[in-house]
Amino acid sequence: MDTLEAIRTKRATRQFSDQPVPDDVIRTIVDAGRRSQSSRNDQPWVFVVVRERETLQKLADCGAYAKHLAGAAFGIVLVARPGYEFDEGQAAAYLQLAAWDLGVGSCIGTLNESEKAKAILGVPSDWQLDTSISFGYPAQPPGPPRPGGRRPLDEVVRWERW
Repeated sequence: MDTLEAIRTKRATRQFSDQPVPDDVIRTIVDAGRRSQSSRNDQPWVFVVVRERETLQKLADCGAYAKHLAGAAFGIVLVARPGYEFDEGQAAAYLQLAAWDLGVGSCIGTLNESEKAKAILGVPSDWQLDTSISFGYPAQPPGPPRPGGRRPLDEVVRWERW
């Protein structure tokens, strides 16, 4: 699938099939995140890949909008040095688009209880942790975009000035 098609068709996947994602596919996804842009090429992130069901469940309990982690084939927790939120977002986008290109669905989740999540994963206290992404093959194929899905281009773009 080409990049624009992946962007156009990507939907959040919160329910996953029981089919495991092969290790080589996971490595390809993580490698795409590693290749994302970062300020001054600092590459301020570490990606913690979680496949253990018990750990995924514990992480799902660390955020109101992270429950989908519990049913994922695997999750990636993005850990970054403080102050690199935009770079972390870039990596998250690359991870998700690479996954979708390989037929793997995903959904971003916020780990509001970051200290609890750090303890679960053994992350040092001086690192920032608040973002997770669940991954897996979708339980059902994505449907068409919802009516009214995205705002029209002319409504969100200004040329040259506001």
